[in-house]
Amino acid sequence: MQHYSVTDLIYLMSRLREPERGCPWDLKQTYKSIVNHSIEEVYELADAIEQADVVDIQGELGDVLFQVIFLARIAEENNDFSFNDVVHSLCEKLLRRHPHVFSSGVLYDKTEATGATVAIDESQVTKNWEKQKKQERIEKNRSHLFDDIPRALPALPRAAKIQKRASPKGFDWPTAMGALQKLKEEVAELETLLLLSENIEKTSASNGESNTFSDELAETEAHSLPGDTIQQRLAEELGDVLFSCVNVARKVGVNSEQALRHANSKFIQRVDAVMAKIASQGLDERVDSEQLDKLWQLVKQEKRSLL
Repeated sequence: MQHYSVTDLIYLMSRLREPERGCPWDLKQTYKSIVNHSIEEVYELADAIEQADVVDIQGELGDVLFQVIFLARIAEENNDFSFNDVVHSLCEKLLRRHPHVFSSGVLYDKTEATGATVAIDESQVTKNWEKQKKQERIEKNRSHLFDDIPRALPALPRAAKIQKRASPKGFDWPTAMGALQKLKEEVAELETLLLLSENIEKTSASNGESNTFSDELAETEAHSLPGDTIQQRLAEELGDVLFSCVNVARKVGVNSEQALRHANSKFIQRVDAVMAKIASQGLDERVDSEQLDKLWQLVKQEKRSLL
């Protein structure tokens, strides 16, 4: 059986985009239309890795590679660059960012095999990496601190990158406990605002008005931010809480995106387990809150006992 190579994949892509004999769907794709598919494929790869499914990881890696080949093919047709240009620029960048491995800056340097090994730890590698990235930003006329942090990144990892970039400039807490204290402050502000919103709802109800947030009342009660409704302020305060959560996660070395995905999976598993118990006991799905909580606690105990 033939074992295909990257060269074969590049040829396959060219056939899919061949104007006369290619695939109609592939032919109509552009940079903008294909990018959402690229993002989806990366998420599917992340899911396969988290599930530790080796076969799935292999397949999803192929799908991600195909997206790279696809975009490079569109670029080549536009005379922007080729797949080989992508590989070349990547190798150049990695050589430049790893002087502790490629001291001569050359990939195939036989003299390096007999030379002295550069003593360097992980923290120094990170510092060198950031130094190189800073220089690259200058060369690309990206003078602002956050210019190269993509806006399209999911909010949690983007927040972590923003915080990491700001940290050396002093915009950071020295310890995780400091970040946690800030989180508590943000939660307290949110709690105050929630209590205010409840008071506004009660006032609206007692005046015979609809049970919604009133812009006029919100401006009266929340005069510190004139023009903002309570709903807008809630969104802002919740954003501050989430941002602070990411900061705590970063300070303790936890990937916030992965942590939230794990929490999602854990919640789904527990809900499924509770629903299974409801079904096995012949109960109505609309059980009261007290009974639901008992089943929830039972599922939690059962999960712990399996650890």
